[in-house]
Amino acid sequence: MRFLATALLLAAAALSAQDAPKQEAPKQGGGRGGPPKNLKVLKPEDVRAVMGAMRGALGQMCNYCHIQGDNASDENPKKLIARHMMEMVNHINEQFPDGKVHVSCYTCHRGKTTPDMAPPPAQ
Repeated sequence: MRFLATALLLAAAALSAQDAPKQEAPKQGGGRGGPPKNLKVLKPEDVRAVMGAMRGALGQMCNYCHIQGDNASDENPKKLIARHMMEMVNHINEQFPDGKVHVSCYTCHRGKTTPDMAPPPAQ
């Protein structure tokens, strides 16, 4: 539930930042139009919100992690890393007794695929 709340918050931010028109992907292998396939962390009803949040948190389009036209494929190792990261975020948020979402993908990534490992220089 906490992850869903994080995802919805980030999805709202990602959707508000979208200016480009949507393009339809082919309807195969869990692409747009068909039911999601090969879900191991997410529930089908959470996919759209979470993927929108991931897009905003990483600053990338879907095909950064997915094979274009076959979202169910695990061929791209970035998808497996993203799945592991979602599990990590869920685990971290479960450790807080207040039931609130404290971390999300954006907490570390800040719109980049690789998080900064050091703070920016002081000004």
